[in-house]
Amino acid sequence: QVQLVESGGGLVQAGGSLRLSCAASGSIRSTAGMGWYRQAPGKQRELVAGITSGGSTNYADSVKGRFTISRDNAKNTVYLQMNSLKPEDTAVYYCNTEVYLWGISGSRVYWGQGTQVTVSS
Repeated sequence: QVQLVESGGGLVQAGGSLRLSCAASGSIRSTAGMGWYRQAPGKQRELVAGITSGGSTNYADSVKGRFTISRDNAKNTVYLQMNSLKPEDTAVYYCNTEVYLWGISGSRVYWGQGTQVTVSS
């Protein structure tokens, strides 16, 4: 199977920066789309940023110009650089990846365990 291990969350003051990482491991033949979602208390989970296998990216309007998603295909890892953080960015951040596994047709989607990001005002 596949495991996604996230790291990099924490507490930061408004205006600060954090970098999240999410490494996928297991019987992975290749990865397709990868992304970051977040869920604040009392709110639905929302897409923050996504990146295709070819490197095309998309962002939620609320984070455009502040967050940057990137990936290292050799390491099956996706990153989220978060700058100019605001209190409203406070949430649990989840990574998500679509993978193709050895010996299994079709793709599978996996989620990370979530990492807390708290931005104080």
